[in-house]
Formats: sequence, C-alpha cells, structure tokens
Amino acid sequence: MPGGDSSATALAARSAPTTTSPTTASPGSPTLIGSVRRALRLMEAVASHTDGAPAKQLAREAGLPLPTAYHLLRTLAYEGYLRRENGVFVFGEAAVRLAMGGAMQNRRTKIEESLAHWRDSIGVPVYFALYRELEIELVAVADTPYAPAVDEWADFRETGHAHALGQCLLGQLDERARKDHLARHPVDRITPYTVPDRGGLLERLGAMGQMQPVIERQEYALGTVCAAIPVTVGSTAGAMAISLPLHQEGRLVPAVEQLRSGVGAMLGSVAFSISI
Repeated sequence: MPGGDSSATALAARSAPTTTSPTTASPGSPTLIGSVRRALRLMEAVASHTDGAPAKQLAREAGLPLPTAYHLLRTLAYEGYLRRENGVFVFGEAAVRLAMGGAMQNRRTKIEESLAHWRDSIGVPVYFALYRELEIELVAVADTPYAPAVDEWADFRETGHAHALGQCLLGQLDERARKDHLARHPVDRITPYTVPDRGGLLERLGAMGQMQPVIERQEYALGTVCAAIPVTVGSTAGAMAISLPLHQEGRLVPAVEQLRSGVGAMLGSVAFSISI
C-alpha cells in the first residue's frame, strides 16, 4: 500500500547512518576544502625553516600522514610554489612572486594613505609619480569630489614636458637621460601656454633649483595650475604634486610649501617607500 511504503521509507531514512562530505560543512558554515587547508599548513611549515626542511619533518609539523604530505609537496613543487633541493623543500619562484606582490600592494596602500593625509590636510588633490624604466609613471592620486584631480585628457607619459610632475621628474635626470626622453616623447604644444619647443624646455629645466618646487600654469590643462616637488630616494626620481583651479592660484605656493615641509617625515618612514 502507498501509505505502508512511505512509512518504511521514512524509517529507513531515519535509521541510515549520516555521512558528511569533506568539502561541506554544517548549514551556515563556510565550505572548506580539506586538501587546500593541508597544503597551506605545509607552506606554513616550509616558511618556518630558512634553509628548508625534508618531507618527513614537514609532514610531522603540519600534522599530516607522510603519504598525504608527499602528494601535496609534489603538487606544490610542480606548480612552482615549492622547490626540492638537496633533499629539502624550499619556496619556489611562484611563492616568491606571490610574496612580492603582497608586499608591493602593501607599500602602494601606504602611499595612497599618505597622499590622502595630505589631501585632507591641505584641501587639494595630491599626486605621486616616479621616473621608472625610462618612463613617467603616475603611481597614485588622492582627490575628492570637491577637489577633483586634473583629467588625463592627453597621455600623461607622452606629455611630461607640459605638466608639473613631468617637468619635476625630468629636472632630476642627467642631461643625457633628459635628451633621450625628449627624443622618444617630443615637445608638443598642447595648450597655448605649453613650453613651445625642446630648446625652451631644456633651458627651463637647466635653470631649476635642485629641490625647488616646479610651478606650471595652464601648460597641461586650461584653467588649472600645478606645483610639484622632487622626492628622490636612492637612484629613483620621484615627485609629488598638487593642483588647483586657476581662480585659486593664490593658494598654490603656500600649499606646496606645506606639502614640502612634511615630505621629509614621510621619506623617513616605511609609509613612503617608493620601492614599488
């Protein structure tokens, strides 16, 4: 009878043992992948040994059966996260790249936080750029809807001759590097106020004081004035800059002097390492 079959089925279901998949958890808990957790424990064990450790020791420290540890160690080595040499496992190139990427992101975050501090303190957009691999690189910008950054309407790398950050970076290069850059990125008048030619730019750069602010008025963007200061650490040329609408030009010099007075403290801290 249908009713009898239903009761039997229900009884069988209640009597059957309950099994839980190793990749699932109770309702409301996150799903955890056991093999991933075990592999991470092995990576942590490797990290605790500067000169590496053998599989048996890693298995013991990770609390894993030796066959399981061997399987995971071979997989991690195949993927480049570990490397076996002289009978011990050490980090491979993939793990090193991962660590470097994390450190780079951390330094970039600290730079952004520093720029945000000065943006809020001075009330202006703040920019940070480097001259790296023979190019001008805008690393970070901090602005607000009430004090917006200048729109990059003309390619920033191509127009270093026209904006304060670019002029400040070029001013820190030696004559040969400066001329090489301008050979690759020729001077081009992008507003009526842009320096008219290569000769005029080189003359201006040569006359700059080594640590003096670079002032630029409407050379890159009409209706905008900018000022930049050099930020040099080691052999890397860097620069910080601020911008203001033309009608607030009177604030430009006091604001950049306020920025310059505080940059020394930044450079002395981890918060402004530019090794990124």
